[in-house]
Amino acid sequence: MYSNNGFFDTFGGKYVAEVLRRPLDELEKAFNEAMKDENFLNELETIQKDYIGRETPLLFAKTATEILGGAQIYIKLEGLANTGAHKINNAIGQCLLAKRMGKKRIIAETGAGQHGVATAAACAKLGLDCTVYMGEVDVRRQQPNVAAMEMYGAKVHPVTSGSRTLKDAVNEAMRDWAANPDSTHYVLGSALGPAPFPDMVREFQSVIGKEVKRQAAEKNLDVEALIACVGGGSNSIGFFAPFIDEKNPRLIGVEAGGIGDGIGENAVRMNGKAARDGIMHGYKSRFLLDEDGQALETRSISAGLDYCGIGPQLASLGKTGRIEFTSALDSEALNAVKFFAKNEGVLFAMESAHAGAEAIKLAPTLPKNKAIIINMSGRGDKDIFITCPVFRPEQWKEFLVSELERLNESKDIHDAKLMSKN
Repeated sequence: MYSNNGFFDTFGGKYVAEVLRRPLDELEKAFNEAMKDENFLNELETIQKDYIGRETPLLFAKTATEILGGAQIYIKLEGLANTGAHKINNAIGQCLLAKRMGKKRIIAETGAGQHGVATAAACAKLGLDCTVYMGEVDVRRQQPNVAAMEMYGAKVHPVTSGSRTLKDAVNEAMRDWAANPDSTHYVLGSALGPAPFPDMVREFQSVIGKEVKRQAAEKNLDVEALIACVGGGSNSIGFFAPFIDEKNPRLIGVEAGGIGDGIGENAVRMNGKAARDGIMHGYKSRFLLDEDGQALETRSISAGLDYCGIGPQLASLGKTGRIEFTSALDSEALNAVKFFAKNEGVLFAMESAHAGAEAIKLAPTLPKNKAIIINMSGRGDKDIFITCPVFRPEQWKEFLVSELERLNESKDIHDAKLMSKN
């Protein structure tokens, strides 16, 4: 399951400027040593239990199963982990490793904001300085997460270059790390980038899959398929990890279908019209690229799935057929949010809802004695600025107008008090 000198078949590698080779080599050495150190592993396990809240439940979606017919549907509730998503598993692991290495400053990139929130929280917990790079577009559409990062004490830098989304945030974080390698560790949020990040992120996220394997055995489930959304791929590769070398169950990755199959309308890297092998952000994988090898625009209702590339191990497993890749449209993901909220009392993040959408399609085609498990990688309260304008546009507009009026009134009162004192 580990890479072969940083490669998964033809994908992976360490395609970076010379200035980053030393910190990457040091990181790889420190990671390999830490994963053999019982003291490090015990400390990590304690934090996972007492701070993250592991293990997370495996919920039987009884009503959804009855409505759809067919296979039993189970949901791995990673949204119940501290900070609201799976991202905290990797953030805590990397920050603990950075502290072991003597690094005092942490940087991170973020798209939907959940990795930024998790990294900021991990830094607050472990006493580390934190800077998060986030595309200006994502800053606007994920304000609740920006506010949370700042509450944890992180400095959030809006990135204004390029498409102002996740790929540009990665670029800025890489530049920062190259300029400050001795004091700084870059907590990359997904299972991609130059080696050893794909191996490292998978290992810290594999706690999800290990729990699922144990929980499914305890419930005596005949699992037909595991389903996860795939952006860069941290939740999916951690979910799939203990099953990769087995023939069963089926592993299904769901990419962002956006609004259609045209170029710039989605973020489908494995089967999209513009998908091709390429090298970007320090690794070789499948990307959405033009004929000159430049990243194309992507589109998704979920900020966490609109990255132009995919993790190298996922690309390799897709090539061999061990992982089946499909996609869900924005509209299908929105319908999945409503379906599971109404029928199970579970509010999926927009990213996770892509996996939910695939489960809605797959379950009725399978026998009732089979089970499918969805990785609900995060909860959807972070997405109210995306979902509310769709589900209740007039009420949301009224709310925003009233909030603006209230803020202006508060400012006027504050200014009047200051003037009266003077």
